[in-house]
Amino acid sequence: MRLDEYVWSRNPRGLHVRQVLVTPLDFSRWSNPRFGWVKLVAAETEYVDDAVQFLSLGITPVVRLYVERPGAQGFNSYMRDLTMAYARVGVKWFEFYNEPNLPIEWPAGTWIDWRNFNGIIRPMMDNWIAWAEFIVSLGCYPGFPALAESDAPDSGAVGWMDAFLGYLQQAHFERFGRLLNSGVYCATHPYILNHYYQEIPGLGPTSARPPEQQNAREGGWHFEYPYDPICQMTDPGRTVYGGTALTPRGDPVGLTAMGRMFNERCAAIWGTQAVPVLGTEGGIYPFPKDSDIPYYQQDIRYPRYTHESQAEGTVAMFEWISRSAPPWMFGVCLWKEDDYYLPGTARAIYRLAETPPILKDVPAVEVMGSGQFNSGPGIIQGDPTFHLVILAPGLQPAWFFETARAYYNTFRPIVASIWDFIDYIPPDRSLAATVITPPDMADSMREIIQRQYPNVLFDLLIASGSASYSSVTDVLNARVWANRRFG
Repeated sequence: MRLDEYVWSRNPRGLHVRQVLVTPLDFSRWSNPRFGWVKLVAAETEYVDDAVQFLSLGITPVVRLYVERPGAQGFNSYMRDLTMAYARVGVKWFEFYNEPNLPIEWPAGTWIDWRNFNGIIRPMMDNWIAWAEFIVSLGCYPGFPALAESDAPDSGAVGWMDAFLGYLQQAHFERFGRLLNSGVYCATHPYILNHYYQEIPGLGPTSARPPEQQNAREGGWHFEYPYDPICQMTDPGRTVYGGTALTPRGDPVGLTAMGRMFNERCAAIWGTQAVPVLGTEGGIYPFPKDSDIPYYQQDIRYPRYTHESQAEGTVAMFEWISRSAPPWMFGVCLWKEDDYYLPGTARAIYRLAETPPILKDVPAVEVMGSGQFNSGPGIIQGDPTFHLVILAPGLQPAWFFETARAYYNTFRPIVASIWDFIDYIPPDRSLAATVITPPDMADSMREIIQRQYPNVLFDLLIASGSASYSSVTDVLNARVWANRRFG
């Protein structure tokens, strides 16, 4: 499947309905500001007629199948019939689970943590993949569950995403790979706070205009947080995954951050080139029109924003998505209808109505590249085809050959200080990897290799003790005496 084959308006502007279910909707609230997406939350068939009207206006509906506190419940016959009702009138974009890293989506008493493998990760992904296969069988697009952009220890979005994708890699590798090539998109909730800015003309990419000088009709906007110049200047090396002492659990709070993570992880594991991403709620949080708060400034490194500048930033955000965002970024549905229209219309709505939307030119990029995805080495049947000794950073091959001469002469493994070698082993061959690492790198080595290559026999040796790591010598010599290659 190609990126340009997904059916939608090509207009990245979107608006989420209010939380209270009201139908029929006031369609002018979407048509006047020239929105291209509408997010509907459907507990029943209440929005079927509305979906028909939106489609006739050139506005693409996204339907979340709503269940109160669903947890990891499976897709039942009622939800199937509800889906069919919307699909029959032309709806193609669907969501099932929503922000599973928050307690509000689970029955009371559930341990809400990405480390709850048996209670959350496994059942949710098992049920999600069955639902997604049904959705693509209808010629529609299933959304990978949107996560709340938290960085807390238990609800951190980066930990949850890795837990989900790691399990899919281990348990449903082929099935998920086929889904990626059949219409899956990644739903995100990019509440970007004040993580955006507009340069001061002539002063360079780390300068930032104060809110009263921001103008959506002029250039110099930055929405690439945490990769923008201000963030990199103030905390060098920060990524969505973290990478710095200030972000030990990652930094997901940006317009494209979680979509970027999903695409990078899927590229590394399944060989994708570009998987669509849609912010099914989010944006620059609207300024309370009935409050006395003068501005928001959630991150003091970036300019504050006001009711007026939020409007400029919102117009600029949508234009940035069309002009500068990665090709997989399809838009954002602003949260939410009543916040932008009640008790009075927000300035952002007027600015959108005054400004024609810029449609996104989606390239004809194959989601899966050549159509093949790399599974890495295959399943071991009997003895592995290859045996690779991987030395963690800081350990040199010369040290290994001196320390483990008897082991090497007996078993003749391949010795390397990088693990990229694994990428070149085809799925019709198998691999065992003996990883030698200091204690402080054991978890990261296990994370890198075991998650990405589930079929590899992972044989870990901790190099502890003196500078010569004599413990490794003792273990490897014992293996030689026992004629046992692995521990």
